[in-house]
Amino acid sequence: MARTESTMLTLGTVAPDFALTDVVTEKTVCRDDFKDSDALLVLFICAHCPYVKHVEEELARIGKDYEGRIALVAISSNDVVAYPQDAPEEMKKQAERLGFRFPYLYDETQEVARAYDAACTPDFFLFDAGMTLVQEEVVTETGNRIAVETGTPVTWTEEQIKERGEKIVEIVKKTLREQHVNA
Repeated sequence: MARTESTMLTLGTVAPDFALTDVVTEKTVCRDDFKDSDALLVLFICAHCPYVKHVEEELARIGKDYEGRIALVAISSNDVVAYPQDAPEEMKKQAERLGFRFPYLYDETQEVARAYDAACTPDFFLFDAGMTLVQEEVVTETGNRIAVETGTPVTWTEEQIKERGEKIVEIVKKTLREQHVNA
């Protein structure tokens, strides 16, 4: 579980730029690679986080369900000295085991995470076709979920955390419908 809460970007913020290496293909992926997409979902995740472990299969499913309709990219910014299980080799194993159909990028300097104000995992940012932030989701240190559009914290039990993937799917699909992307 993350020990630091995200500070959250302001809705309407333009997606910060990035150019990072995909741990699977070893190719550089940039934000502007997705400029022609109807939406861009940026996922800050890692291999070891218990919250991520509860949603990683749903993230893979979102990647499959929305392939070709929205752009997805996952980023891990964890310090591999402190968290060796989040090293690029482990990220690659995670992506291959789950069948991620989207780039999984390593942010070694944590500059991209800072640009997105992402300080914990999982942290999700959904941008519209204009690269404008329309939704952010975070799981805080205390296990609370905050939906930015309401700002209402909700305390989660362990069982509810296990169901988090469904909530993520619901939020993403709802926001995509609002952006006129068919689910």
